[in-house]
Amino acid sequence: MKKLIVFIFSIALFINGSSQTQLEMNYELKKSYDNADEELNAVYQAILKKYSSDTTFIKNLRISQRIWIKFRDAELSMKFPDRSNNRLYYGSVFPMCVSSYLKTLTESRIKTLRIWIDGAEEGDVCSGSLR
Repeated sequence: MKKLIVFIFSIALFINGSSQTQLEMNYELKKSYDNADEELNAVYQAILKKYSSDTTFIKNLRISQRIWIKFRDAELSMKFPDRSNNRLYYGSVFPMCVSSYLKTLTESRIKTLRIWIDGAEEGDVCSGSLR
């Protein structure tokens, strides 16, 4: 009998602990995107610091980042064209889907920028401004 009670209690905890409301999922994905955005900003700031003496590179990095933000926003508009009536068209999962897509785009940008921190392999003749 004791084993049965423990088993039922375990099942109840599993069922109760593994289910999430849509609001909770929306919040978790938004938080995940916010973390990726913070990482992107940290990488960007590290590059600015590392290359501070290279004014031409810094100027072009800033231009590139502004263009990337426009690209990110355009990608989001392409994926979800009618965001004015988002609940009507996309339902209650819309905030979760937006955060998920923004996170994906941001992680890709982090990967692109991180090479200016990590550097190029020795002998890479096409490394350009990479140190």
